[in-house]
Amino acid sequence: MQFSEQAGIKLVINPEMLQGKVTPGLVGNFEIKTGLDQLLIGSGLQLVQRAEGFAIIEATTVANEKVTTLPSIQVTATSTNRYSAVSSTTATKTNTLLRDVPQAISVITNELIKDQSIRNLSDAIRYVPGVGVSQGEGNRDALVFRGNRSTGDFFTDGIRDDVEYYRDLYNIERVEVLKGANGMIFGRGGSGGVVNRVTKQATWDPIREFTFQGGSFNQMRMTADVGHVVHEKVAVRLNAIYEDAGSFRDGVDMERLGISPTVTFKPTNRTKVVVNMERYHDDRTADRGIPSLMGRPVNVHESQFFGDPNRSKANIDVLSFNSLIEHKFDAGVTLQNRTNYATYDKFYQNIFANGQVIPGVNLLSLGAYNNATTRENVFNQTNLLYSLNTGPILHTLMAGIEVGRQETHNHRRNGFFNNDPAQVNLRVPLSNPITNTPVDYVTRDTDANNRSVVNVTSLYIQDQIEVLPQLQLIAGVRYDLFEVDFQQKNADKEHLKTKDGLIAPRFGVIYKPIAPVSFYASYSQAYVPRAGDQLTGITITTAVLKPEKFTTLETGVKWDIRPDLALTGAVFQLDRTNVITADPNDPSRTFLAKGQRTEGVEVSLNGQLASNWNVMGGYAYQTGEFTSDLPGIASKGASVGELPRHTFSIWNRYDLTPWLGAAFGVIYRGSMFASADNTIKIPDFTRVDAALFARLTSKVRAQLNIENLLDTNYFASVHNNNNIMPGSPIAVRGTLIVNF
Repeated sequence: MQFSEQAGIKLVINPEMLQGKVTPGLVGNFEIKTGLDQLLIGSGLQLVQRAEGFAIIEATTVANEKVTTLPSIQVTATSTNRYSAVSSTTATKTNTLLRDVPQAISVITNELIKDQSIRNLSDAIRYVPGVGVSQGEGNRDALVFRGNRSTGDFFTDGIRDDVEYYRDLYNIERVEVLKGANGMIFGRGGSGGVVNRVTKQATWDPIREFTFQGGSFNQMRMTADVGHVVHEKVAVRLNAIYEDAGSFRDGVDMERLGISPTVTFKPTNRTKVVVNMERYHDDRTADRGIPSLMGRPVNVHESQFFGDPNRSKANIDVLSFNSLIEHKFDAGVTLQNRTNYATYDKFYQNIFANGQVIPGVNLLSLGAYNNATTRENVFNQTNLLYSLNTGPILHTLMAGIEVGRQETHNHRRNGFFNNDPAQVNLRVPLSNPITNTPVDYVTRDTDANNRSVVNVTSLYIQDQIEVLPQLQLIAGVRYDLFEVDFQQKNADKEHLKTKDGLIAPRFGVIYKPIAPVSFYASYSQAYVPRAGDQLTGITITTAVLKPEKFTTLETGVKWDIRPDLALTGAVFQLDRTNVITADPNDPSRTFLAKGQRTEGVEVSLNGQLASNWNVMGGYAYQTGEFTSDLPGIASKGASVGELPRHTFSIWNRYDLTPWLGAAFGVIYRGSMFASADNTIKIPDFTRVDAALFARLTSKVRAQLNIENLLDTNYFASVHNNNNIMPGSPIAVRGTLIVNF
């Protein structure tokens, strides 16, 4: 089918209606697909938006104002925009423009993942303002959202991914970071922020992409992404990963393997079914980093391991099954159902520095323990979406129910040296902190040996209201019935049952003086009940089981300078009560604090500055303090640990020609305290990254990524005063991406 000016046809396109799939410079660069043999058109065409993000063309005979609605036509377009996203279904569970969501959101697109050679979540968030990386004891993802460390606020396609391990991005389309309290959408957790990974789905666009990567420290990685159209109603996709790598740290290595097939069915034009599974294994050295001396990290070579790398291991096996069923009824009603079943089997063991270096004699203490966790998760989430008008006011309603069950078995055993049950610490010289001393393991009464069952039933409702084209409101509330059955199996055999009814509201107002600009203000709450990983290594009491509460006040501005370039700014205050705080010098001990407060300002810029220049970056200013005393640790007003006051990052990609490009990135993190006692200070640093890109043929692309180009000495993350991770020296990775 052809369109021509001779036929008297005019195409009117608003780029915003294409949900970021086309830019002003590419208004005419699109392809129209249809199954019709003929299409009679009057004198004009108009492109209109639908919630799913496709475009529908309707014909209008201008001469006599008679309107005729024609069958749907799919429009696709190409764009050079790489780093900005226009909309998301995660923050509201409806397809909403990011500038119409009253909270700060950062999206790491698939193109950015490729350009920066991102392999894990720590790499993904390094250019995201307001979010930092925690050391995670060398065996798990741990992020710091606005001053709040979390190992549990991770989601996949909006469903909880709740176990402690290192996640890979081989089967991920994009990563979304939602900041502030997110309890209304995500339920328990969602405290200072959440990370949602959006998986790659099977579509009717065939894909055959293979990547081969090699680099410093014997790193080798291969991925495959293959999609195939089986039938006009069935498509399949397979993602796979294998990686084997060493490290700049002595004796540290890792190996991981993953496979994730996906099938998409479309039995009718209104119904979609997606079925996915993943089998993933990760085996690595559990590296706790280095200790401290005289108020700062000890001055040793960045490669120096403390303890024994040969007996410090972490491995996990993940098996998950996921499904999505979506059906669109008449009158704007959509029904969605997601189901997740997952099993996790994790074990880690470490011999590590558990105390500061003793000044003068230069001795330090090593400790040892191991920890085994098995977990079975079942979650089912059903959402009903409905759009309607009440007079001039437009409503987008969302209501849902989520039920889940989580059963966890956790067993921690403490290590003792030289076959002596009383010797739980071993003194070693700083000059030689590696030990081959025999270690045996036993469960103490204070160690975890427990079983917990968590049952959750959630009801939630939300209304996005367009009062005027310039004024929008959002109001929602969630009720979680959270039941915990916790049983300790060691000497005291504590058996506790709790039941909490938690109400998490969210309110927001958006004012748009002009379409590309929105000013917003919001109020939201979230709760974190004690469950799963939070019940390990602590003394369980009724007070401890009381949920933490998070309250966020936020205001900001979002400006789509162009459809492919977004500038956002936010000012926030986040209050946290009933806080569990780890002992800065003994990670197995925790304390209850009444509260802490974090305040800050964030600014970010994402998108296309010019047709060949893409950028992502931002700045954050944050302060955090405890609002009550921490007995034996710190006084009221002490600074929150792992919270730098200033962070800045900027990544630029510039395409010199259609076949050659280069990128340059700068990351700055200000100084911060390692923990709540404010005795160990982690110095600031500036790191420079770079990359080169070359399209060798239309099917083959090569790139070279250089991390820490200037070979800066710095400390990447901390867990407490004695577990501080040095940053990598200069590292080079070469990647070849082949498409068939």
